[in-house]
Amino acid sequence: MALTREEREQFLTEPHIAALAVDAGAGRAPLTVPIWYQYEPGGDAWIMTGLDSRKSRLIQAAGRFSLLVDRTEPTMRYVSVEGPVVGTTPATLEELREISARYLPAEKVEAYVDFSWKNHGEQVVFRLRPERWVSSDLGQD
Repeated sequence: MALTREEREQFLTEPHIAALAVDAGAGRAPLTVPIWYQYEPGGDAWIMTGLDSRKSRLIQAAGRFSLLVDRTEPTMRYVSVEGPVVGTTPATLEELREISARYLPAEKVEAYVDFSWKNHGEQVVFRLRPERWVSSDLGQD
């Protein structure tokens, strides 16, 4: 059964790992990789990745990407969102802290942020405007 707008937006606010998919060019399947994301209902979703990464280059070339988020407990539920990139900015320390706090235990955040900021190179934030949604909960009656 398809989810309502409120259900799918609420589901995306939960800290699931997304599968990012982006066009990889002629003769290639889409690049599909796991990624952390951030989302607030009614807003844009955003991800952070290395400025010089393959993901970054492909997203810049395609101008859009999709995120697929799913779970298997207590029911099989998924939300897929696709849309255009509406913003690309250098990542800030505050954004790194925000997305890290979404996925890591509180006591691990600062050490991870410090390590990542010093060792992962320049990062960029891509903002996706949700344009197309596909969602379902396969356990609903």
